[in-house]
Amino acid sequence: MRSRARISLVILALAAGFFSPAALADIPQRVVSMNLCTDQLAMLIAAQGQLVSVSRLATDPRSSAMVNEAKGFVQNQGLAEEIYLMHPDLILAGSFTARASVDMLRRLGLRVETFEPAYSLDDVADRITQMGDALGRQDAAAQIVADYRAGLAGFQQQAGRRPRAALFSANGYTANDDTVAGQILIAAGFDNIAAEVGVTDTGVLPLEVLAMAAPEAVITSTPYPGASRSEDIMDHPVITALRAHSTSGSFSDADWVCGTPFVLRAIGSMVELRHSMRTP
Repeated sequence: MRSRARISLVILALAAGFFSPAALADIPQRVVSMNLCTDQLAMLIAAQGQLVSVSRLATDPRSSAMVNEAKGFVQNQGLAEEIYLMHPDLILAGSFTARASVDMLRRLGLRVETFEPAYSLDDVADRITQMGDALGRQDAAAQIVADYRAGLAGFQQQAGRRPRAALFSANGYTANDDTVAGQILIAAGFDNIAAEVGVTDTGVLPLEVLAMAAPEAVITSTPYPGASRSEDIMDHPVITALRAHSTSGSFSDADWVCGTPFVLRAIGSMVELRHSMRTP
């Protein structure tokens, strides 16, 4: 009886002109994502059964904020051959995702929607909206955008002293205020020293410059297991000394790396760090 009722509702909606058969046909039914960031956006927005596969990175806790959810999907390696055999009617990819695979899938006549990385906190809402459009899930995406904007506004209304902080990760990389990482710091109530020391966008922050800047907080990425020369710099005596005389903290790439609503969790962790700091 319920199935008959649903069919009747669809027929009535079609007759009333609420949506057309062509519009229904445009809504993808078998979606495959081959990029970590589109994986998570799709898992947040897709209807039940609409998303069939995500990339293997979605199950890696070092980079994914939705590990448990990702375990419910087939994982792919981003190879054109395996994705083609899944018979998708929509493939989600990042603008830098395995270009050879993306180009091959398009030559095979498959629809591929590409997403640029989020370069700012405003871009996060844009990417959510783009995913909603791609999946035919505009209402679900709009609700997530509304919740995201409300959460972000709550952080931005905070008042009080703004400690000076430095982002410092593998190879000495840092980021200025025109990046998601830099804007996370700002939203959490910190002033990012990158601009004052002349770093534009992302770049290397020399240890000597970092020491002379004397930030009140040094924010480093969580090191990966095993040895890595790129991460050795975070154990340098200069960093050890700075940590001894300032507040230090580490962030999980899982919350920072993609333009998803999980950046709110990253902001929250930085707010907690700021609240824990000693008042000079």
